[in-house]
Amino acid sequence: MNILIFGATGMVGQGVLRECLLAPDVDSVVTIGRSATGQQHPKLRELVHKDLYDYGAIESQLQGFDACFFCLGVSSAGMKEDAYRRITYDLTLAAATVLARLNPGMTFTYVSGTGTDSSEHGASMWARVKGATENALLRLPFKAAYMFRPGIIQPLHGARSKTPLYHALYVVLSPLLSLAGRIWPDQLTTTERVGRAMLAVARNGAPKVWLEPKDINALA
Repeated sequence: MNILIFGATGMVGQGVLRECLLAPDVDSVVTIGRSATGQQHPKLRELVHKDLYDYGAIESQLQGFDACFFCLGVSSAGMKEDAYRRITYDLTLAAATVLARLNPGMTFTYVSGTGTDSSEHGASMWARVKGATENALLRLPFKAAYMFRPGIIQPLHGARSKTPLYHALYVVLSPLLSLAGRIWPDQLTTTERVGRAMLAVARNGAPKVWLEPKDINALA
């Protein structure tokens, strides 16, 4: 498989990239983002592209992919809805619309979140915007599209949040997260399992398009 990853410098994207590079049936991985991951691997090529709302200049490099793992995202904390929607909905659809046109046989996987509001009319701003994003992605003419809705994600194998406060919290809470994963396995997943589950749906699909922590862990 040839895989395209958005957001490979983030915590989830780091874990997904690791699993893709380890997978024997992945021939090549291309990451795209405003900055490079800095990693080197025979399978890996990095596209640094500053304007993630416009892909006209690099369309020729966005063809021939079997799957896209879209791991870009920001916290809605302190943001107004229009600003959050531009980063969450507009940015995602700018990329996905181009990819659907260039790669009709692609499987597109989007990292959303537990509690996402598919009705788009609930009280929670972030959940409405995520729901609108999911719904728009599912209307695009991909071979298949899957919405990953992880809850708590435990970073493994050196994956770390780019937000210093979040990284510090993960370090402090790491033993508790490991324990919580054993006590409530349906509520927590890991960066490793997210990556493996994405590869699983790229290979063989999944029985449903909305995948909660329990589903992600089962696929992994």
